[in-house]
Amino acid sequence: MSQTDSMPRYQIVDFSELEGVACPCGTARRAFADVADFPATVHQTDISLDARAHYHRRLTEVYYILECGPDAQLELDDQRLPIAPGRAILIPPGVRHRAIGQMKVLVVVVPKFDPADEWFD
Repeated sequence: MSQTDSMPRYQIVDFSELEGVACPCGTARRAFADVADFPATVHQTDISLDARAHYHRRLTEVYYILECGPDAQLELDDQRLPIAPGRAILIPPGVRHRAIGQMKVLVVVVPKFDPADEWFD
């Protein structure tokens, strides 16, 4: 058996072992950016109280709410929507968005996250 045959064809990430990176939303831990044949990245993001509204020109994001307070909201193109754990929100390119209130979200970004594609008004 060759070394290639013995290498696993899957990857496992423990988000608690990833370094947090400051982002307009708070702190993101980004996974799978280095996996060439995976077309997305997956982020666990801790939203801060001062999250900034922003948008992406190329990226599509899916926010899956893991934890949040009872008054947490997501602002999408100036419309505020209540959120709760277990909900998923698809945010296509061009939609201005920000989270309101502290929360923890899982974000799937397609194509892979690019910090150069964060835009502010």
